Amino acid sequence: MRKRVIGITGGIGAGKSEVLSLLQTRFGAEVILADEVAHELMEPGQAAYQEIVRQFGTAFLQENGRIDRKAFAALLFQTEGMRERVNAIVHPLVKLEIRRRVKASDAQLVAVEAALLIEEKYGGDICEELWYVYTSREVRIRRLMAGRGYTREKCEQIMASQLSEEEFLANCQRVLRNDGSQEELEQTLNGLVAELMKEGEKT
Repeated sequence: MRKRVIGITGGIGAGKSEVLSLLQTRFGAEVILADEVAHELMEPGQAAYQEIVRQFGTAFLQENGRIDRKAFAALLFQTEGMRERVNAIVHPLVKLEIRRRVKASDAQLVAVEAALLIEEKYGGDICEELWYVYTSREVRIRRLMAGRGYTREKCEQIMASQLSEEEFLANCQRVLRNDGSQEELEQTLNGLVAELMKEGEKT
């Protein structure tokens, strides 16, 4: 049976972390998080780190040479166009590293999660399928207010900056509803993974 590679996406508060955790613990999936890969590539000696220091200097470095994330974030916020320039450095390197890890993985199922999974065109390039974790707006807001202490206004602000439900649906091959209980989520996931792996046996 061939390796299956899926991308997990969805809006903030949809429960992507919960889905990834279940894929890992119940189905033995290797989970690759783009954020973690990006952090690793921004460590001293790594490709993104070297290019960022070359382009932007050393004012935001700690004494041990590592990037001070608070100072760097402040610089990103204050300097016009800098975020775009940093993204142009980091995103291609992250994608390259994820592609390498997917290829090297011995797992039958690999799940990739990235904030810009659709925008950076992971579907069809690295991931053969994108799965949309769908949760209604109100449930997401309740979760974020309870779990992260966000105000309703902050939740709505973040949601407005992300892709719309229509855009997620247009770009994803399967939808994973996560409005209900843990048991309902597991049941849905069981069905989708079984379907996916069965298709893998035919090819």
